[in-house]
Amino acid sequence: MKRSALSRPGVAMVASALSLALATGCSDSGSDSGSGDKATGGKGATATVKALSDAELKKLIVGKGDLDGYRFAAADKSERFASSKEEITVVDEKCAPLAYVLTGFAPGDSTAYVNTMATPVEAKPSASSTKSMEDMTDKELDDALNSITDTLGGTVTIVSLSSYEGDGAQKAMSSVSDAVKGCTGGFTATAKGAKDDAQKFTKVEAEKASGSGDESVAFAVTGDADGDKIVVHGEAVRHGSTVATYYSMNLAVFLAEGKPKEYGIPAELIKAQAGKLA
Repeated sequence: MKRSALSRPGVAMVASALSLALATGCSDSGSDSGSGDKATGGKGATATVKALSDAELKKLIVGKGDLDGYRFAAADKSERFASSKEEITVVDEKCAPLAYVLTGFAPGDSTAYVNTMATPVEAKPSASSTKSMEDMTDKELDDALNSITDTLGGTVTIVSLSSYEGDGAQKAMSSVSDAVKGCTGGFTATAKGAKDDAQKFTKVEAEKASGSGDESVAFAVTGDADGDKIVVHGEAVRHGSTVATYYSMNLAVFLAEGKPKEYGIPAELIKAQAGKLA
């Protein structure tokens, strides 16, 4: 599939990953379902651990020096599908947790939240545009997509950490699990002020989760971009009162012609993040 086959609403399906890459230039920056219960903060237990602050989460999110072979960059300082989860409208409310994971936001009512973008080190920086997607001509958008495809040949993953009071983390996980089961027919998400660029997802499927943390749930979502199918992957993992979410997309697969290769959320990334939360 080539960029020329997509309209701007189609390109919006990859707006988050694309705009993050364009804005950061890949610069370095610091920072089956549940796995069962653990002795503390397990699935059936009432969380007693105090929710962490933004500052505490920043120290715990995976980053430079935690995992060889990856570059980490801020994932919240660029043009995004929406600037906050409050700006996102989902036609079927029960599917909203999935939309939040796929746009890099916390799935529940968290007290603190941070995120980062992880890309393979073989992705080398290239020239980036300072224009927003809305201001680009079709040719400039073509060039940007081609540049990012060459630059980010591997899987781009947005990693997020959110912390909760009481049983908020368990409720957040339940909301994601319920959405995976109840939204198999897909859903539509729209950002405030962007009604013409709604992200349409046509299928949600449960996937085998990593088994990390106290409980985990994974899923694949198929999007429809002008008749072309796009598959992205998400996973939510609870570590006590903290929930880690992962959203992975491979831009090379998205723009590839012929039958695309399968990919998923990098296991080593989940393992590295789990190690920091242990």
